[in-house]
Amino acid sequence: MQEFHPIKEGKVREIYDNGDSLIMVATDRISAFDVILKNRINNKGKVLTQMSRFWFDLTKDILPNHMISADVKDMPEFFRNEKFKGRSMLCKKLNMLPIECIVRGYITGSGWASYQKTGAVCGLRLPDGLSESEKLPQPIYTPSTKAELGDHDENISFEQSIDVLEKEFPGKGREYAETIRDCTIALYRKCADYALQKGIIIADTKFEFGLDSEGRVVLGDEMLTPDSSRFWPSEGYEKGKSQPSFDKQFVRDWLKANPDSDYNLPQDVIDKTIEKYLEAYRMLTGTDLG
Repeated sequence: MQEFHPIKEGKVREIYDNGDSLIMVATDRISAFDVILKNRINNKGKVLTQMSRFWFDLTKDILPNHMISADVKDMPEFFRNEKFKGRSMLCKKLNMLPIECIVRGYITGSGWASYQKTGAVCGLRLPDGLSESEKLPQPIYTPSTKAELGDHDENISFEQSIDVLEKEFPGKGREYAETIRDCTIALYRKCADYALQKGIIIADTKFEFGLDSEGRVVLGDEMLTPDSSRFWPSEGYEKGKSQPSFDKQFVRDWLKANPDSDYNLPQDVIDKTIEKYLEAYRMLTGTDLG
C-alpha cells in the first residue's frame, strides 16, 4: 500500500498530493486568534468536511467547486480507514487566488469595532445609526490578503485586490477581482436565504477561489463552516447586542475572558464547542453527522 504524507499543513487541514488531484483532510484541531490551540475537538473535522460537501452540492449551479468526492472509497487505499473517514475530500487541483473573499451581511466583530470608530468597514462607508449585529442594507464585500501560518490577514479595498491579482496574473487582475466579488455575494445571498429558513442567520463568512486547468474560476477550500463563518440562531435575534453563536466565537469569547489560559481549553468548553457545531450541522442539513 502506498503511503501518503501531507505536502502542506494549515491550522486545521492537511493536504495530500494524489497526482492530478488533492486530498484535503480536516483535523480536529481548532485555532483562535491565529493560534492553534492545545486541545482537539472530537469530530470537528468531520463537521467541517461534511458541511462543506453539503454547501458545495447546494451551490454548484452558481459556480463550479473543487470537490470530486467526500467518500474515502474513491480515494487511495491509504485513506480507506476510520482515521480519514468523513473528514477527507478528494479535490481538483487549483491555482489558488491570493485573496480571502469576506462577505458581511450583518455588522459585528471587527466590522462593528471599525464602524464605531470611523463609520466605515474596510473603507466602505455605511449608513449612520447602525446598531451592533444589525442587518446591513446590502451584503458588503471586504476582501483581505491571505496570511501565512501565524501571521494576520490584512484587510484591503476592492481596488487593492485588483492590484494584488494583477501582479500574479498580468492582464487579468480586474476580471478575476470582479468575478470573485460577484460570486462571493451571489453565494452568500443564496446560502443566507436558505439558512434563515432553517433557523440560522449567517452573519458573515469567507470564500476562497482558484483557477482550474482551463483558467476558469472555481470555488475551493472550505465553505460556510462554523470555522469560517458566524452562525447565529434566528430565534431570539435582536439587534443592538452581541448574539449567541453556533461557531467558534464561543471559544474566542472564553479565551478573552481567561487570558491566562495559555490557549488550553477546559473539557466543558470543548464539549460545548462540538455540541454547537453538531447542532448547526443538524439544523442546516436536516440530518445527524454520519
